[in-house]
Amino acid sequence: MPVRRRMNVYFETGLLNEVSLLAARRKVSKSAVVEMAVQSFLTGDDAGQREAALIRRLDHLSRQMEGMDEDLSILGETLALYVRAWMNARLPMPPEAQEAAKARGQERYERFLTVLLRNLATRDRFLRERSRDIAVFREHRAVTPFPDGPDGAGRSGAG
Repeated sequence: MPVRRRMNVYFETGLLNEVSLLAARRKVSKSAVVEMAVQSFLTGDDAGQREAALIRRLDHLSRQMEGMDEDLSILGETLALYVRAWMNARLPMPPEAQEAAKARGQERYERFLTVLLRNLATRDRFLRERSRDIAVFREHRAVTPFPDGPDGAGRSGAG
């Protein structure tokens, strides 16, 4: 067994707390954690560990991107099917009303494009707005989970 010699070192409080937590998680002494860290530093193992961590992170990001790609495909297909169904489900109208309907449709389409271009330019997207709305709703529900009782009927559920 190698002879161990005592050495006193000073750490910032945050770093010492991290060493303590790691030692507790791995069920080893703080000295063992520090010894492994110094050994790793001196032998250059750190580069290999960083590369492995980077590869794991990139794999994780790749899987997330694949999921987002799938979600985007579903969203695009849903929109395409909705537009196709909407266009095929037009109500028949008399010939004298078709010009007015075309003009009104053109007006609506131009307003749609204006809103779309504005949202794209400001990066304030509809889905982000809904995400913010949901986050605010959840925060509000966390503070007052059942303001009108759990069934929303103005009772506390005991009754």
